[in-house]
Amino acid sequence: MAQYTAEVLWQRGEQDFLGNRYSRRHVLRFDSGVEVPGSSSPHVVPVPMSDASAVDPEEAFVASLSSCHMLWFLSIAARRAFCVERYFDAAVGVMAKNAAGKMAMTVVTLRPEVTFSGERLPTREQLDQMHHEAHEECFIANSVKTEVRCEPVYGEL
Repeated sequence: MAQYTAEVLWQRGEQDFLGNRYSRRHVLRFDSGVEVPGSSSPHVVPVPMSDASAVDPEEAFVASLSSCHMLWFLSIAARRAFCVERYFDAAVGVMAKNAAGKMAMTVVTLRPEVTFSGERLPTREQLDQMHHEAHEECFIANSVKTEVRCEPVYGEL
């Protein structure tokens, strides 16, 4: 069993909390010491109470799924002796009402575009198989109810 931690810190300062006129900007701190500015999404809480330049929970959720899939994909490709030069994913999450009528991330679509080098290049079938295996192994995808889709972007192989 492994344990993962994150610290989230928000402070009121002189803000009008009871009047609901306070900034949702906060700090996300990870065990490595990295600090990331966080905020509510401007789609949920209007600016200036939200900070559009900070990471909101919905973006972090999509990034977490994308990052986990990528890390598994890289591991699988390396084991199969395919040299990955570049991995890019323009992942998108959709917020909508779920079956219970509650707002939720209902679909996350990963769109990985992978570039390989060397003499050994995967076929499209091998790529699909690696993405499928990465999806099956992804700890984050296995942890959520949200449908997580993977739609790789293929260039020339």
